[in-house]
Amino acid sequence: MNFIKTDIDGVVIVEPKIFTDARGYFFESYNENEFIKNGIPNRFVQDNQSKSCYGVIRGLHCQLGEYAQAKLVRVLHGTVLDVAVDIRKNSPTFGRHVAVELSAENRRQLFIPRGFLHGFSVLTDTAIFAYKCDNFYHPESEIGIRYDDPEIGIDWRIPADKIITSDKDRIAKGLKDVPDNGL
Repeated sequence: MNFIKTDIDGVVIVEPKIFTDARGYFFESYNENEFIKNGIPNRFVQDNQSKSCYGVIRGLHCQLGEYAQAKLVRVLHGTVLDVAVDIRKNSPTFGRHVAVELSAENRRQLFIPRGFLHGFSVLTDTAIFAYKCDNFYHPESEIGIRYDDPEIGIDWRIPADKIITSDKDRIAKGLKDVPDNGL
């Protein structure tokens, strides 16, 4: 595996080594020893999967406090633009984001540490998105920030008239409303 650091400390792109032959391909999508060796000691306790159509934006979400989650995300079918936003109040990169195209074709993964909002937009007809979490889902600890908050300025690569999002995401607050998460 190749671990690529991004401009924001802790957010890492993971590229697997792909082995192909006449039968197809094989790759290791997760190996705890490799992750630990590359500075990611998180142990994952929950796997999630979603299917979405073109234009869907899911996010920006995270959990706070003792229920904060680190995530390892990837795409099983299609292509998404995956986004992590730093909301660690004491971080020099507070409010900045990393955006990475993840697809079934490039097989890239993104590791998102605790203290980050997460979201993605679907760039193909459909996408199947899978992710590991290092803490269990706790709805009372979840917060959401508007996907179109101008203070963050994410280009989701979806025309405004094609965006599909949930009511919850449409009425979420802005970055200025993020509480201190202690990270």
